[in-house]
Amino acid sequence: MAVTPRTSQGHGWLRPAIGVVELSQCIIQAVPLSARKPIGGSTEGVAPFLQLPHFSEAVVKKIARKKVRTFEDLIDMTPEERTELLTQVGGFSDDETKDVELVLNMMPSITVDVVCETEGEEGIQEGDILTLHAWITLQRGNGLIGALPHAPYYPFHKEESFWLVLADPVSNEVWLSQKVTFMDEAAALTAVSKAIQESKEGSGATTKEINQAVKEAVEKVRKGSRLVMAKFQAPAEGNYNLTCYCLCDSWIGCDKKSGLKLKVFKRSRAGTRGALVEEGPLVPILEEEEEEEEEEVQDDYESEYSEDEEENDPKKNAAAPNGVAHEKERSSGSELSDSDEA
Repeated sequence: MAVTPRTSQGHGWLRPAIGVVELSQCIIQAVPLSARKPIGGSTEGVAPFLQLPHFSEAVVKKIARKKVRTFEDLIDMTPEERTELLTQVGGFSDDETKDVELVLNMMPSITVDVVCETEGEEGIQEGDILTLHAWITLQRGNGLIGALPHAPYYPFHKEESFWLVLADPVSNEVWLSQKVTFMDEAAALTAVSKAIQESKEGSGATTKEINQAVKEAVEKVRKGSRLVMAKFQAPAEGNYNLTCYCLCDSWIGCDKKSGLKLKVFKRSRAGTRGALVEEGPLVPILEEEEEEEEEEVQDDYESEYSEDEEENDPKKNAAAPNGVAHEKERSSGSELSDSDEA
């Protein structure tokens, strides 16, 4: 949906795409959409609090009096400070406080490192094929990388998924999007090794340099990072202030975004730079289609006397695969002539 072309009215799809992911978060965490209404200093409202066990809006109001107004304020506290706050202000028992700590340690913390460039070239010119390199790193308090979300009210098996979206928030236009998962480390190791090797070989790196780059990438994956590589064409000349979003479909309040400034220069030489393979010309294909259409039209407008001409032509009276059909036509023609004589 995010990369769907603009409508005839020029509407983009960034905000609708983000809205779909936020709806998924609320469904999985059984939190009403109305709870996302911004309140106080929190842009997410009370929704992130309500996904924690034993929390309610009344508890959120109580801890807000102690200057814990956002979900980030709660996360930034030490476990001891949270325990004291929840027991003394929120009225939680020791077991309920442990439940909260358990879920907080399951929640992912995401960082995104993005680079966009034209491979093998300095600077970006309009029409270039750009390559996006994005390293997404996940950390949890419990030390796990791949884990199922805490969703006690969701009736189905659900794995965490993340969406990397590069977009222009001013024009509401999505440039690209890609799904990311941390569940299958083996598949991630295979994919990153192949991607780094092909990228380095394309840039003319030596075997030693390729092996070193692959080794470093593999180590990153094992520590909880995933590499996203995508190609797209540079737009017209100008300065672009883009935003790279990393959206989680299962947790509320875990989304991250980072800015990416792109300066595109006017094209100074012919050709399209980059590694994306362009499609061939379509003109010959169109000509062949036109010729086929002309032949079909000629067949449709054949004279009614063409059958008689074929009968008089000894070459065309030879046996053919569809000779039975010709026999039927001749018999029908003779029946018609007998009826005329009558």
